[in-house]
Amino acid sequence: MVLLSIDDHMIEAPDMFERHMPARCRDRAPRMLRDVDGVDKWMFEGEQVGVAGLGAVATWPKEEWSMNPVSIAEMRPGTYDVHARVRDMNADGVLAGMNFPTFAGFGGTHLAKFADRELVAAAMSAWNDFSILEWGGAYPGRFIPMGILPFQDTDRAVAEIHRIAGLGAVAVSLPETPYGVGLPDFASGYWDPIFAALCDHGMVACMHIGGAFGLVKRPPSATVDDIIMLAPQLMAITVTDIILGGLLTRFPDQRFALSEGGIGWVSFFLDRLDRHMTNQSWTHLDKIPKGKTPTDVWKERFLACFITDPTALRTRDRIGVETIAWECDYPHSDSPWPNSADFLWRQLDEAGCSDDEIDKITWANVARFFDYDPFAHVPAARATVGALRAQAADVDVRETSRQEYRRRYEAALAPALAPA
Repeated sequence: MVLLSIDDHMIEAPDMFERHMPARCRDRAPRMLRDVDGVDKWMFEGEQVGVAGLGAVATWPKEEWSMNPVSIAEMRPGTYDVHARVRDMNADGVLAGMNFPTFAGFGGTHLAKFADRELVAAAMSAWNDFSILEWGGAYPGRFIPMGILPFQDTDRAVAEIHRIAGLGAVAVSLPETPYGVGLPDFASGYWDPIFAALCDHGMVACMHIGGAFGLVKRPPSATVDDIIMLAPQLMAITVTDIILGGLLTRFPDQRFALSEGGIGWVSFFLDRLDRHMTNQSWTHLDKIPKGKTPTDVWKERFLACFITDPTALRTRDRIGVETIAWECDYPHSDSPWPNSADFLWRQLDEAGCSDDEIDKITWANVARFFDYDPFAHVPAARATVGALRAQAADVDVRETSRQEYRRRYEAALAPALAPA
């Protein structure tokens, strides 16, 4: 197989803003500070921004997993160091991945909440330069370039789209339910300039799960298990908002990639909406391009990805094989790294997928949807799971405690971090 993952995550490097923030506002840039308990925290405008929690658990024993903030010293280096990341990708057999932010918020929502729009825009541009030029530029062909936007100011967001398109970005990450973070919904027209600019460059709008969970009222007894179980199912809300918000008719060329939402809900959703168009014709729903069914536009405009959906793979014809992609989700708790290829192969094999279907799901759909050539820098013969793993025979993928990672980190000239 050749594996392209359209959902992975980076733990941002502690010094990234020192290199990429404009000089005029560098003294107000986000900073990682270590508190008295030895926990690293990103601070911006006097507030703590984002935490890693379950977003950096690769190789930790499961009894050490939690939602609590941790020190970067306790993380596997592949979470925050691009050179170690590529070695971890090789060990897993993954050719290329798309990396979403962590402390900045999957769609940039953690940074976007601050009032100084010029400062926020500068911070997001710095994140994009780090991600696209430094992280991705260090290993051409190994990362699918994506950016985030200062979407609370549409003029600045449009300008950033034009800028990062020039850097090679093929996608941007947007809040999947913007009204959940205090912004207008997709039907309002607020987002239209942003989608128009994306269409100008043929860029994909990536919608990552997370924000929609806040829309669902849960009892006081709800635990982290509620988030883990419900969040992927809420991707149907995002697709409903996109379709009923009229984006498919106002922007007939816009494509949407759905990250970490799985595919198990798709067949039910399409069955329901296809029937709705005829059974509930009295509503005169006109949000689907004329002459097309919801299933038609789903297959033309959407790409969904999964980690483990063995039952849904058996309904791939109904979902549309061309709409299915794969994700590794490294270094999150849902990721099967470093056994992703084996884990995925068993699902594909048990579902009876043909070689052609396997190629589509593992890489060809992503290449087509994002207009991305996976073999531009790495020849196909060297891009397979086996070829990549052969380069990483020395990578230690054994279970390793947070304490051991801290010992190694502190023994290797850790950068000085000021106490909070």
